[in-house]
Amino acid sequence: MHTPILLDIYLPRSVDSNSFLPDKILTLGALVYFHGGGLTVGNRMSWFPTWLQKRITDAGHIFISPDYRLIPSGSTTGHNILEDVLDVFKFIVNIAPEQTEQNPKPVQYRVDPKRIAVSGSSAGALCAYLAAMHAAPKPKAVLSLYGLGGNFLIPQYYTPKHSVFFRGREMLNPALFSDFLYPQCLSPSSRMITDSLNTYFPPDAPADVVAIPGLETNTGPPGFPSNRRMFLGRLYLQLGEFLDYYTGEYEPGLSVALRKKAEDIELTRSDSDSSSANDLEEILASTIPEKHRSLFPSLCPPDAYASWPPVYFFHGSLDSAVHVQESQHLHNLLTKAGIRSILNIAEGMEHSFDYQPDADVIHAEAFNEIGSWLDEILRETS
Repeated sequence: MHTPILLDIYLPRSVDSNSFLPDKILTLGALVYFHGGGLTVGNRMSWFPTWLQKRITDAGHIFISPDYRLIPSGSTTGHNILEDVLDVFKFIVNIAPEQTEQNPKPVQYRVDPKRIAVSGSSAGALCAYLAAMHAAPKPKAVLSLYGLGGNFLIPQYYTPKHSVFFRGREMLNPALFSDFLYPQCLSPSSRMITDSLNTYFPPDAPADVVAIPGLETNTGPPGFPSNRRMFLGRLYLQLGEFLDYYTGEYEPGLSVALRKKAEDIELTRSDSDSSSANDLEEILASTIPEKHRSLFPSLCPPDAYASWPPVYFFHGSLDSAVHVQESQHLHNLLTKAGIRSILNIAEGMEHSFDYQPDADVIHAEAFNEIGSWLDEILRETS
């Protein structure tokens, strides 16, 4: 039995059922936005970028926010997430608004397949990269907000952590997440899901309790994550095993293979060896099985980058979850291929900085620049 993938559609403010003749079909540009959550948690309403949605719909375009399958659930891997990304693009160009009792005069509109852009925050930006690599119709632009996946071949993904590494957040006890770890996560009782809302204990929760991440009996305090999945992305990074869950390559683990290769290189490197981090990454790339390379945006064949659309990267300089060097790395690859790529680094900013209080004031100039950049591209008809 298939679980439906849901998406929300936000029409331009200027569009309503009384504005147009019944027989007129509007052809509109659209921005597809994929939510963040480490590929492990969230849904189409999670960490919602209101600042982006408003700028897109105010400019006369459609804003689309889809769900996608989450890992680990059932046998889901990044390959299934890629399938969902591709299905979203196939679906939205065939949208046909239905007449219902609640909406007796639906606006007749269609998404122009030549005017679709894609965006995402954190892990959602990885989905956007995958769309740039594989989707049909091909998106006209990519907006990456502190995007994960610009370079998976850095220690952040394959090296175990033994001290605090993310925003001063506490280290996690893997024993409290055994049901989300291999092999238990693949048990028959694990069902595939596309929706796991980021939830927190309410204001009236006990304030004097000491919460332990992963403990199923937590009752508070207010504001503490009540959904255990909200810790999974950080847990997999802490264990140095994120890529195992992403690719489904557990035995032998892909992360173990990368770690061993990196250690072997360090052991054989002499003090006078001037080889760079780029050299190390090229060697590590050979460790990635061919069947998984389609999931690695930084491992496209050189000529493949030439088919990418323009990309705008917006990343905090102090991001400890997804290091800014990931956006820098992919930006450099695209620039080398002659692709129009903009890298905007928000100095002093951590992960998810655009959701902080007063973000629309602090980052107004950048937000407006991004909105105008997308609007200009989505108005192009060629």
